Amino acid sequence: MKENILGYDVEALSVCACADEIDDLLRTNSKARRDCGWLACMNPHSYVLSLGDDLFSQALKGAEWLVADGIGIVLASRILGGAIPERVTGSDIFHKLNERMNVTGGMSVFFIGSTKETLELICKRMAIDYPNILIAGTYSPPFKSIYTDAELNSMIDAINAKAPDVLWVGMTAPKQEKWIYQNRNRLKVKFAGAIGGAFDFYSGRVKRSNPIFQRHGLEWLPRLLQQPKRLWRRMFISAPIFIWHVAQEYILNYSRK
Repeated sequence: MKENILGYDVEALSVCACADEIDDLLRTNSKARRDCGWLACMNPHSYVLSLGDDLFSQALKGAEWLVADGIGIVLASRILGGAIPERVTGSDIFHKLNERMNVTGGMSVFFIGSTKETLELICKRMAIDYPNILIAGTYSPPFKSIYTDAELNSMIDAINAKAPDVLWVGMTAPKQEKWIYQNRNRLKVKFAGAIGGAFDFYSGRVKRSNPIFQRHGLEWLPRLLQQPKRLWRRMFISAPIFIWHVAQEYILNYSRK
């Protein structure tokens, strides 16, 4: 079930329902599929970035699951008469899907993105939290905005050599979404998740906000205080633009009635 928010079809599902759908995909015969199913996260900042980036916009629209990773998307849904039940973050999907795979066992994951040190920390914690999931491999790509063909081939070859069930991608937005979108036909995986900050959260390099802040849609506040140089643009430029576009959409819908 999807809901259109400013031109994007966002999942109107809970975290558990979304993880269930992805889990169902992993357990079905995927031979008929030509590319992997994949998930992207939508928040006010990514919406504003997409206004000036056609490829990023196409990627968000091309994701099989586009989740409301941002309280602004949930509030926009309510203002526009929708029914998105809750915020669904990349971290939420990461944990819920891993929980399901760990219970049944026999599945493998591959991590691409971030630094070797962060990937090592993730693997160590995965072995403790989800011992029934096989870590098929990891890959720390060069830190750059555009990859050469040789670099892309090296990344994809490393993944396909292991053919994992799940590929977790943490290259930060919008690079990770565009990377999956452009290479999805070449990836021998059933599902890929563009989950960005989840790598830093799970490795412990960045502390996630207290659950109280998460439940009340204020997770951005402690993060803004922790990383002001990185996040100020999201709050003071992207958020007002997003609010203005939602207001315009509301007025347009009201005038039609």
